[in-house]
Amino acid sequence: MRSIWNGAISFGLVSIPIKLVNATESHSISFRQIHTQDGGRIRYRKFCEVEDREVTSSEIGKGYEDADGTIVPITDEDLAQLPIPTAKTIEIVAFVPADRIDPLQMDQAYYLAAGGAPAAKPYTLLREALKRSNKVAIAKYALRGRERLGMLRVVGDAIAMHGLLWPDEVREPQGVAPDADVKVRDKELDLADALMDTLGEVDLEDLHDEYREAVEEVIAAKAAGEAPPESPSRPAGGKVLDLMAALENSVRAAKESRGETAPPEEEAEVRHLPRKTSRAAPKTTGGKKSTSTTKKTQATPRKSTSKTAEPTKKTTASRSGSTAAKKTSAAKKTTTKKSASTTKKTTQPRKRSA
Repeated sequence: MRSIWNGAISFGLVSIPIKLVNATESHSISFRQIHTQDGGRIRYRKFCEVEDREVTSSEIGKGYEDADGTIVPITDEDLAQLPIPTAKTIEIVAFVPADRIDPLQMDQAYYLAAGGAPAAKPYTLLREALKRSNKVAIAKYALRGRERLGMLRVVGDAIAMHGLLWPDEVREPQGVAPDADVKVRDKELDLADALMDTLGEVDLEDLHDEYREAVEEVIAAKAAGEAPPESPSRPAGGKVLDLMAALENSVRAAKESRGETAPPEEEAEVRHLPRKTSRAAPKTTGGKKSTSTTKKTQATPRKSTSKTAEPTKKTTASRSGSTAAKKTSAAKKTTTKKSASTTKKTTQPRKRSA
């Protein structure tokens, strides 16, 4: 990779020769400006106002326009001799935790390559120190005519530097958030959490630029004299009148895209699960009652057997119309036929004697 800046890292009294290399590259498709009537290229030519002629890039320099319109020439040598330590040095000023850096400050990323064999040892020392401390280095450096702020961190076996905006270059989010006092219900938050869980995580390596691919297909088709591919029709968007319904539909669509389709009734059961639990309690109690009734029913034949064995006590209970006969439950009335017939035989002779 071609270096764009050569200098050194100032780490206390340690100086590490490095080369600055771009860590990112753009894959966007670039277009030329053409004359739509005949397809001719549109070019921008640079003319000198004094000589009224076109000049080449080698003849172009820098100049600062003063308030009265006077141009003050500034050469590269003037900028290289600026009385600041960061003109050719990345000066580390502090080490801070990575979460102290606001992502809004992130700018262009670079790799710092060791500048020759003498830089290998101090380069490795700085890299391992950053690893062990779990911190990033904050540095100042000068590039392209201005002093900048940078953050050094470890990427694999290399040291990377992210250009940072100065804190006063990050604008406050004034007037961005809604002015209205909006309240979000817990159910809406639950559905939003469910949607986030359904979408899950993603491997950034699986993401790609679909727009660039579509543009390449259009270019290839037109170059071959074919009609460009038609874009798929998309459903017309409308206003979201019911946020809950929109969230539920989003969760359902996300599950379907992952092959985890769930029937709507299952989702309804999950939402109303607390109510169903409270209604199920009486049923459980009722089951216990029926069990106790069964026990009473099972106990009835034992009482009938004892009553048959002792006819004298049964006769006394029949004459006095005892309370025990009135309180006999439905379970006692459903006793076996044998016990019932035995009771009737015992009762009828007593009625004749009366």
